Amino acid sequence: MIRKLLEAVLFTSRWLLAFFLLALAFALLVLALKMGQHIHHLLPRLWEATETDVLVEILGLIDATFAGALIILVIFSSYENFVSRIDIGADTSWPTWMTKIDFGGLKLKLMSAIIVISAIQLLRAFMDVKNTTDRELFWFAGIHIVFVVSAVMLALTDRLSANDH
Repeated sequence: MIRKLLEAVLFTSRWLLAFFLLALAFALLVLALKMGQHIHHLLPRLWEATETDVLVEILGLIDATFAGALIILVIFSSYENFVSRIDIGADTSWPTWMTKIDFGGLKLKLMSAIIVISAIQLLRAFMDVKNTTDRELFWFAGIHIVFVVSAVMLALTDRLSANDH
């Protein structure tokens, strides 16, 4: 009887994760507001900005877009994998990946998105090299390499564990 009660409580506790996912949805709203602020900052100085300045600003927009996509990926995949199934019914506008990413796939997609975001940050630093110190460039490149190596190691571990099954 105690075991059944404990299992019921633990099984129901998965719904606590929904609070964290709602917080991520709020973070997506905050990111959208920051994106609007970024565009508002870019538009008034568009005509006097150099091509490099505009490219750096555009890379910032791309970076924010990837971060937003990453948040959506985590929200839906985590909900589907850990909380409850999403009933899409006859609605064909839902992307097919939303109900098909398992935890291993989610980890790899997260690492891929982090690598892309890191690469964009590194590219922004290189595009704005006159305002970036050598030390900052070194750290940007080093951190990016760490992310890439981590992703390769994660993919190898997933592949090896999949072969064991």
